[in-house]
Amino acid sequence: MKNLKRSIPLLFLVLLTTCQSVTSPPQKPNIILFMVDDMGWQDTSVPFWNKKTAFNDRYHTPNMERLASEGLKLTQAYATPVCSPTRVSLISGMNAARHRVTNWTLRRGKYMVQPPKGLQIPRWNLNGAQPTDSIELAIHITPFPQILRDNGYHTIHVGKAHFGAEGTPGANPSNLGFQTNIAGHAAGAPGSYYGKENFKKYTDKNSIWDVPDLSKHHGKEVFLTEALTLEAMDAMDIALNEDTPFYLYLSHYAVHTPIMGDPRYEQKYIEKGLDSIEAKYASMIEGMDKSLGDILDFVAKKGIADNTIILFMSDNGGLSAVARGGKKHSHNKPLSSGKGSIHEGGIREPMLVKWPGVTHPNSVSNQQLIIEDFYPTILEMAQISNYKTVQKIDGISFTAILKGNEPSLLERPLFWHYPNNWGPSGPGIGAFSAVRLGDYKLIYYHIDESFELFDIRNDIGETQNLTTINPLKKVELAKILSNYLRSVDAQMPTHTKTGNQVSWPDTIIDSKI
Repeated sequence: MKNLKRSIPLLFLVLLTTCQSVTSPPQKPNIILFMVDDMGWQDTSVPFWNKKTAFNDRYHTPNMERLASEGLKLTQAYATPVCSPTRVSLISGMNAARHRVTNWTLRRGKYMVQPPKGLQIPRWNLNGAQPTDSIELAIHITPFPQILRDNGYHTIHVGKAHFGAEGTPGANPSNLGFQTNIAGHAAGAPGSYYGKENFKKYTDKNSIWDVPDLSKHHGKEVFLTEALTLEAMDAMDIALNEDTPFYLYLSHYAVHTPIMGDPRYEQKYIEKGLDSIEAKYASMIEGMDKSLGDILDFVAKKGIADNTIILFMSDNGGLSAVARGGKKHSHNKPLSSGKGSIHEGGIREPMLVKWPGVTHPNSVSNQQLIIEDFYPTILEMAQISNYKTVQKIDGISFTAILKGNEPSLLERPLFWHYPNNWGPSGPGIGAFSAVRLGDYKLIYYHIDESFELFDIRNDIGETQNLTTINPLKKVELAKILSNYLRSVDAQMPTHTKTGNQVSWPDTIIDSKI
């Protein structure tokens, strides 16, 4: 009896400890999405191809190299060709064909781009993503930052938003689930990158391009990329003081136009022999990389690196059009074309992920994924499975890829739909729809209802159109693409000469068989 009395407290302690270990939920990770604007697949010293190129040698991104060595490099990560469609797909989990924000947004109710000659574009959702169904020409969504916030996350937005048009709720990230918003508004580019110019396009006028919320940096010798990084670290400190997990969306305006040299790095590229525009652009790339390094150092210094997931992504391909001074300032070779194009240079992005304890250091995946996949992935990372949305989610979580399971996602079709016009000319520019399945990509051009078919694995530069060489693959992919477009009630342009809607791709093929 005496021994039994002694054992009761010990038994109680064991039971208490066991109950605690069973009932205590796992610690939720902090999540940082580091988004770059208009950064091409080749605008880095990290090679995402099977070999290094001259562009990898040109740019200096040691912190991207550091992140790649500590995590996973994804060589076939895709976005849309233009910024707003990508950002709406990111925050909604929807493909652009479904959400219908198929071009860049700015002013409420106004088309910012003229239609391509010969086509009348449909009434697309030019007011962007909205947290309400009361805004005309907009998509009503449940944004994933709101789901994170509802589940205990401190949600932080720093930098470019470009989710909704000026004067709508969606223009302000605070209405899309972000507890903190710094510098995010309707515009997709800054008036200036220089603190000395108050980040304004005109120092004596109010302009829609003026970057908000950064007045404490006005008049100072600070580059916009650096100012946003400092704000992001301050915001993370507040979240850490609250002892809550945080989601940080650090969405840089760099390296979008205007091309303005980062004074910390520009001279070194001039001394390398680059012309003025190229040197400015390279300095912006390095300034962005410095920001990444500062974030990596911050989480290490705060002792949270082992419980912080970092994702690196770009919103569309690098700009490969003629810039100021008649010089090109971004190149995507071996990829074809650039921003605004459905060719690989417009949609294939540099992507890195470090998930401590999950991703293997210095690993590489060639699995294909697309921007809407980030929505379910981030929620799964945050251990949130029970959530409801007003929209249908098209994205598929890629956590299995990050865990190295390499599921057979290569046979999942990826879709793009752009019944619109961006502006510059070049391969793959203009109204189009496209599908990639496995190694093959089929592009359907609305203007003349023509096709291109490429074997991306063996022809990454998209130099050989295989439509006449492999007609069976063309037919197969045209049917897959058409069935998808019809299933989401995708908008199609109309031909101005005839007034007829652009045909579904498979009807064009069927009529010629």
